[in-house]
Amino acid sequence: MSAASIYKSPAGEKAIMTLYDAALARWPVAHETFSLPTRHGETFVIASGERSAAPLILLHGAASNAVTWAGDVAAYSPHFRVYAVDIPGDPGKSAQNRLPWAGPGYAEWLADVLDGLGAQKAMLLGLSQGGWTALKFATYRPDRVDKLVLLTPGGVVPTKGSFILSAIVLSLFGRWGADRLNRKVFGKQPMHPEVMRFMNAIMTHHIARVDKEYIFSDEELKRLDMPVLLLGGTEDAIRPTTAVAARMARLVPQLEATLIPNMGHVLVNMPERILPFLREQAS
Repeated sequence: MSAASIYKSPAGEKAIMTLYDAALARWPVAHETFSLPTRHGETFVIASGERSAAPLILLHGAASNAVTWAGDVAAYSPHFRVYAVDIPGDPGKSAQNRLPWAGPGYAEWLADVLDGLGAQKAMLLGLSQGGWTALKFATYRPDRVDKLVLLTPGGVVPTKGSFILSAIVLSLFGRWGADRLNRKVFGKQPMHPEVMRFMNAIMTHHIARVDKEYIFSDEELKRLDMPVLLLGGTEDAIRPTTAVAARMARLVPQLEATLIPNMGHVLVNMPERILPFLREQAS
């Protein structure tokens, strides 16, 4: 667990938090915010929807934060109690602790979050590294996961070497490089200028993790006994989605997988594909 700042400078941190607060001020539905104590640090939560509804946890990707979900929360909150969570160690309002990828740290963290929310079980929806985090918890405590939705998840197959190389090179070119890298990640889908501004600021001011990624074993993935929805884009620049789907189909008994043509790594406008799965399977 690192105590070092995850930002390149105090000014950079302030710039990112200013954009975060502006995005949160535009949250499209009624909400409340609060922090939960966990054994791995304070965790910031944005909660929307009826308190009595079934809980749905939204887990953002790497180098991102909970306001990523501002475009989707209006679709989910009429049906669920939605908790968009800032994962520790990323540029949000949670603790800056960066837990080891190996070991139980991230699963312990999410267990503490569920305990703090008073939820014995929940549905998890994770994007990219958030999908990895959801997998970490679901393989650790499958009894606490009702349903699992994975959007281009990490941890199933290794990241493409070509992407890692381009990310390293582009990181040397400041804001221009950040913009080029973000456009590679987002692919062909159009993104709102404010979203690009926020992501470029993160790429510019945030210190990305470079430690070795954790790939789940066959034994771990076979523990996923809950219904699982996997979505990926065929133009994903980061991971080969056909390989992700093939490996999970071999190991996960209740898997529903869809690869979406012409979509890149960051999947947008997905609630219409996800809501039928969540509502049909709701327990």
